[in-house]
Amino acid sequence: MLLASFFGLAIGLILGLTGAGGGILAVPALVLGLGWPMTQAAPVALMAVGASAALGAVDGLRQGLVRYRAALLMALLGGAFTPLGLYFAHRLPEDLLMGLFSLVLVLVAMRMHRQARGAQGVAAEHGWQQKNCMLDASTGRLRWTLRCGLTLAAVGSCCGLLTGLLGVGGGFLLVPAFRQLTDIRLHGIVATSLMVIALVSLMAIVGAVRAGVVIPPAGGVFIVASVLGMLAGRIAAPHVPPRALQNGFAGLCLLVAAYLLCKTFA
Repeated sequence: MLLASFFGLAIGLILGLTGAGGGILAVPALVLGLGWPMTQAAPVALMAVGASAALGAVDGLRQGLVRYRAALLMALLGGAFTPLGLYFAHRLPEDLLMGLFSLVLVLVAMRMHRQARGAQGVAAEHGWQQKNCMLDASTGRLRWTLRCGLTLAAVGSCCGLLTGLLGVGGGFLLVPAFRQLTDIRLHGIVATSLMVIALVSLMAIVGAVRAGVVIPPAGGVFIVASVLGMLAGRIAAPHVPPRALQNGFAGLCLLVAAYLLCKTFA
C-alpha cells in the first residue's frame, strides 16, 4: 500500500506538472514499481488518469474553454474503438505490448524535446492556413465542415484504440494533433483533450470491468494518491520553467522506455 501511495503521488504530480500527456507513465509505474502484469495495470492507470482528467475537464467547462461538441464526437469514436484495443490487449503477448508501449514512450520523449526547443511553435506559425479545423472569427466556434468532422473522428478513433490496447489516456496524441490540425488556443486544446480523456477512459474502464478485470485494493490507493498528486502538481506548475519541465519529462520517458525494454527482452 505504501508503494502504491508513493507511485500514485509521483504520477499525479507528473500529470499535474506536464498536462494531458503526463499520465502515460502510470502504466510503467504499476508494472515496474508494483510488479503487475500490463493487462492488470492498464485499467488502474486509466482510472487514475481518467479521474485526474475529469477534474481538469470540469475546470475547463467552468471557464468555457472546452469545445464540447468536438470532445463528444471524439469520445464517441474513441469509445467505439476502445473495445477493439482491449480485444488485442488480452490476446497479444505481454512482451509485444511492452515493446509497443516503449515505442510510444520514445515518441512522446522526442515530441517533448522538440517542443522544448520551440520547433512545434515555428511549424504552427507557417502552417496555419492548412489547418483541417478552423474557428469562425465571428462566432469563435469551430466550422463544422466534412473535413473537420472526419479529422476529429480519426483522431478520436486512434485515441480509443491506444487507450484500450496500452492503457494510456491519449493526451500525448490529442494535444499535438489538436495543435497541428486546428487553430484552437492552447488552453482550449488542453481542456478539450482532458474531457476526451476522461470520457474515453470511463468507457475503457467499464469495458475492462465487464471483461472480468478486478481492481485490487492497492489500485484504489494508487488512484486516490494520483488525484492528490495531480492537484499538487497543478499548484506547482506555474513555478517551474516550462523548458526544464519538458526536457526533464522527455528524459524520464526515455529512461523508463529503456528499462522496460531491458526488463522485457533481456
